[in-house]
Amino acid sequence: MARLKGTIERITFQNEETGFTVARLRPEEGRAGSDGLVTVVGETMSLAAGESVVMEGDWGSHAEYGRQFKIDHYETVHPSTVEGVRRYLGSGLIKGIGPVMAGRIVDRFGKDALEVIEHEPGRLKEVEGLGPKRARMITAAWKAQKEIHGVMVFLQSHDVATGHAVKIWKRYGQKAVPLLRENPYRLSSDVWGIGFLTADRIAQNMGVARDSETRVEAGIRHVLTTASDDQGHVYLPRELAVEMTAEALGVTPDLVDSGLSRLIEAEDLVEEESRVYLPPLYYAEKGVATRLFQCSQISRIETGDVGDEIDTIEIRHDVKFAGRQREALVKALDHNGLVLTGGPGTGKTTTVRGLLWLLEARKKKVALAAPTGRAAKRMQETTGREASTIHRLLGSRPGGGFERDFENPLEIDAIVVDEISMVDVFLMNSLLRAVPVSASIVLVGDTDQLPSVGPGSVLRDVILSGVVATVRLDQVFRQAQSSRIVMSAHEINSGEVPDLRHGRDSDFFFLESNSPEDVSNTIADLCAQRLPGSYSLDPIDDIQVLSPMYRGETGANALNERLQDRLNGTGQELIRGGLRLRRGDKVMQIRNNYNRDVFNGDIGRIREIRQTDQEVAIDFGGRTVPYDFSDLDEIVLAYAISVHKSQGSEFRAIVMPVTTQHYVMLQRNLIYTAITRARELVVMVGSRKAMEMAVENNAVAERFTTLDTRLSAMLSPEVPS
Repeated sequence: MARLKGTIERITFQNEETGFTVARLRPEEGRAGSDGLVTVVGETMSLAAGESVVMEGDWGSHAEYGRQFKIDHYETVHPSTVEGVRRYLGSGLIKGIGPVMAGRIVDRFGKDALEVIEHEPGRLKEVEGLGPKRARMITAAWKAQKEIHGVMVFLQSHDVATGHAVKIWKRYGQKAVPLLRENPYRLSSDVWGIGFLTADRIAQNMGVARDSETRVEAGIRHVLTTASDDQGHVYLPRELAVEMTAEALGVTPDLVDSGLSRLIEAEDLVEEESRVYLPPLYYAEKGVATRLFQCSQISRIETGDVGDEIDTIEIRHDVKFAGRQREALVKALDHNGLVLTGGPGTGKTTTVRGLLWLLEARKKKVALAAPTGRAAKRMQETTGREASTIHRLLGSRPGGGFERDFENPLEIDAIVVDEISMVDVFLMNSLLRAVPVSASIVLVGDTDQLPSVGPGSVLRDVILSGVVATVRLDQVFRQAQSSRIVMSAHEINSGEVPDLRHGRDSDFFFLESNSPEDVSNTIADLCAQRLPGSYSLDPIDDIQVLSPMYRGETGANALNERLQDRLNGTGQELIRGGLRLRRGDKVMQIRNNYNRDVFNGDIGRIREIRQTDQEVAIDFGGRTVPYDFSDLDEIVLAYAISVHKSQGSEFRAIVMPVTTQHYVMLQRNLIYTAITRARELVVMVGSRKAMEMAVENNAVAERFTTLDTRLSAMLSPEVPS
């Protein structure tokens, strides 16, 4: 076995899932390429640029890339030369030290620089331009690097990838090893980005038996969590939960059934009439049902004639409400709760404005809220009143939870919530906990859009229950009839393929293109040149590409890479876990992060990549939020996003591929949702056949929920709940 010693110059490729790495190393001695470097490959896990290493392995040759050193084992060592120390410190490995500061430190201390940082950090003040704050940062980062090394060695021995290892270290610190020895499956619930399959692989490497109680119970939780996260289910029938878990783990159903009983007995799961719930989902759904029922039972005792008040509002604001709109206004004032639903152009916004005028005339304090920042901004623009996201209205706390709840309710008389179709059962429960029992609740949304990304079917279930007064607006008003976007959306919703021909002044275009490659090329040209030139649109801020799927040539992932190169192809960049990020990139947060006050679906722009501080600064609507490099798996490129992720948002222009390549996801409500995200322009690119397939497919995946039956049972107690 050969031995190789040197310094890692750069990481060429690194797969954070497998740990496989291709790197360029500057050897201390021996043969190298014309640039003085050799290629090393292997599952190196925590290898980073700037590190000095001793490797054992074998020399080989790759047909395309030539001579390589295949790593069998390696150890990191402190560099022994002045230049080695300079490269190590300047690599960005130690937070707070960039190339310039590394040069100053080495110029002052020479090859003893690392010894000074470790044993005499107070002497760092001798370095020009290095203040106390940065000295403390460097000392802390150096200590963390030393401590993490021991944990990394343990994790590496169990095939844990670099990105995951860093997250494990950040979550547990020095406790990581004993905690994982005790129960490696805790990773799937404690560390975001590590799922059950990864935790199970680690557990198997640690010797956990396939039929152990710990593994079976973790598998049951995994199946229930996946059913909630991926399919939106609030519960699973017990028989189905057993079947799915047994198949996933490769164990017998009896073993799973016993594990299920243990978890229920320990109150780690809830069973109700052979329905199995994760406790947070069970109590969230019960909470929503209880609060909405209370709301429905409160009678509004108001003086005056509502009809006269509406007449006065019409005269004062020069508006004429249609019959259904008047009905909605009357019910909103006569009841403590109202659901207002309808498609685009049916007057939901006008009705909401009318309600606000009426409530303000009665001196009521009203809050306006929506699930996303974009939806809240649009609500503010259309009503002329302050609106906020639900999270900000409730006061999200770092670490989770909200300031406002039963004990600290909102100080309001009424609340209007827009885009309610995308509110899941968790957020709905949190919202209702914070609304005073005496306050009116008005829920506004479109039942024909996609259901919420999170669990539950809140809007559908509330309407089905009949407990809350509901008005559906179905008249498309004259001013909206001139919009091909609005009319096409209604045609699609009715099962009709819209007229795909278009005039020069249309706001809805369908460009026929049958091959995925042509579709991708057309979309890139539209975003980069044609639409900005013809409609004065900003190619990044105003145009949003929506795709039915992530995979494939016309999926969001491939389109993001292509659009990034076309729209933001140069400049400061960072490669992290296979994702290339550049300053100026459009990105999206993909999980709720209460510590940063940034939430799933929020879209921002990268303003700065701070290599020295190992941070990326992202601007979310005027608020700059720093991200450690190790947290960038919470971020994805957002030039193209899925239709599901677009819910609750509105964009000036939408561009969407519609190809048979996406046949699995081609559904009527998906196309309908995408089209209704556009304010000014829709351009669809693809085949007529794919469009026809989508419009004809009205199959809606049913979710296992019990909100409607819980509400109905409260009205009729003899019905079991």
